[in-house]
Amino acid sequence: MNLLRFCRLALLLAFVPLVSFGAERPNVILVMTDDQGIGDLGIHGNDKIKTPNLDKFGREGIELTRFYVSPVCAPTRAELMTGRNYYRTGVIHTSRGGAKMHTEETTVAELLGGAGYRTGLFGKWHLGDNYPMRPQDQGFQEVLMHKSGGITQPPDQPNAYQDPILWHNGERIHAKGYCTDVFFGAAMKFIEENQKRSFFTYIALNAPHTPLEVSDEYVKPYKAMGLDDTTAKVYGMVQNIDENFGRLVAHLDKLKLRENTILIFMTDNGPQQSRYTMNLRGRKSQTYEGGNRVPFFIQWPAKWKGMRQIDRLAANIDILPTLLDVCGVKRPKDLKLDGMSLLPLLAGSKTDPWPDRMLFFQVHRSLTPKLYQNFSVVNQRWKMVGSPGTFGREDFIASAQPELELYDLSADGAEAKDLAKEKVVEFQRLRTAYEKWFEEMRAERGFKQGDIHIGNKAENPVHLCYYQDASWVGNVTKGWQVVIEQSGKYKISSVRDSIPAGAVLAVIWQGKTTRRDLKSNESSLVVELKKGAGQLEAWLEDRSGQRLKINGNSIEGDVTVESL
Repeated sequence: MNLLRFCRLALLLAFVPLVSFGAERPNVILVMTDDQGIGDLGIHGNDKIKTPNLDKFGREGIELTRFYVSPVCAPTRAELMTGRNYYRTGVIHTSRGGAKMHTEETTVAELLGGAGYRTGLFGKWHLGDNYPMRPQDQGFQEVLMHKSGGITQPPDQPNAYQDPILWHNGERIHAKGYCTDVFFGAAMKFIEENQKRSFFTYIALNAPHTPLEVSDEYVKPYKAMGLDDTTAKVYGMVQNIDENFGRLVAHLDKLKLRENTILIFMTDNGPQQSRYTMNLRGRKSQTYEGGNRVPFFIQWPAKWKGMRQIDRLAANIDILPTLLDVCGVKRPKDLKLDGMSLLPLLAGSKTDPWPDRMLFFQVHRSLTPKLYQNFSVVNQRWKMVGSPGTFGREDFIASAQPELELYDLSADGAEAKDLAKEKVVEFQRLRTAYEKWFEEMRAERGFKQGDIHIGNKAENPVHLCYYQDASWVGNVTKGWQVVIEQSGKYKISSVRDSIPAGAVLAVIWQGKTTRRDLKSNESSLVVELKKGAGQLEAWLEDRSGQRLKINGNSIEGDVTVESL
């Protein structure tokens, strides 16, 4: 942990009660799947998919029927971990430099861990693969994870859902079994080992995200129903998740932990592909309801009456303040949150009125957020959708007359009738609120992403992933946004499998360019790097100075940097 972060966290935790709460403190388990839409459950009217365990859990517990997340995964995870809008945290989108959360952000794992909880992450992190942004740097004491946005993505290639390459507390391992089975199995082991103390277990699955890899035994029954190959594979992956969720519940029952455990099931955004969505419009990356309204089920048998549906507006930014409340952990005084505690709703309070709040969403591929690009703002009744279809438009330019739509969700949940020209007062109220929110987000950090630190013993050497972490503008990379912690000699190596004869390795730092002609079997150079922050560039070129072509979704452009 760097000194600045340590001092800040110590100050924050000075306001958190560190005394023992005893056995009455609830355990917390949060299960979140990846790209599973609101319609990918039997309980929501899907008569094809087989999800008996999740359906039973949803029926017997509390369901928040108006629960929102970001339309893409890394922003959802940043908000979930911090209780703050993802623009504040340094996370902009999902790859190409956009999924690196500032280490100064305070996570729910840090706060619960500081109050005596054991904390474990099993699955997908996607908020930074390098120090000081890794889950073990952000409050998780036990970590079994895959890097990047999904298994098979760089930097862990080749890889697969069966017997995947994973990272256990910072060490690379080759796991045995199907990834979802592996993550649930490790989480259940963690729970059993910590059954006599309070724990926070975050099971963040990569399924049913692409690639759609699952055993044929799960796929064949769905294909026999006449479903297309893609939908059959997704449903098979979700069925496997459901079986593992059933294993988890049975494990809690066996250990006699179910009563005093808060168990949550949710997903990170809408479906990537077209399929049943409860008639909600849109899917992943879109700010219509189908893109970011997701299932949310929760149970705490010891305290909350189940078999209830709550239709009040709620979101992933509410999870952190809610867990602090129910676990008896006071919020640090200087911690600014966008979320609010859901405890009054969950506990069934009739005296605490729920405000008609507004929630804001915006997602895009560019590292530079732009006013009006692919956004929405929603309250209990109304929703504004702005510039739909511009998620991948890096050339988007805000105009004085942006494309804005307004829907009355109380009467038109499918967002079929645009009322922008009819409901002028509501239209202007939501537009003004969005514009004010966007400027507030810009003022927080100027949308700057988190920095990778080099030269710290916590991670040496450092693997810099071209696809996931380099800063891109269009199809051109500008290198990696880093902090060199100490001046000195560093060995920079290309990890490309095959380096052609006559290749040159080039490095730029603080305006100084260093090149080395690589001999046969060579892949590195040693260079002096001065302490400081900036863009570190490294690439292979031929003798004429032409950069070698790189397949962007591969490890060909990756390098390692080792402090000597």
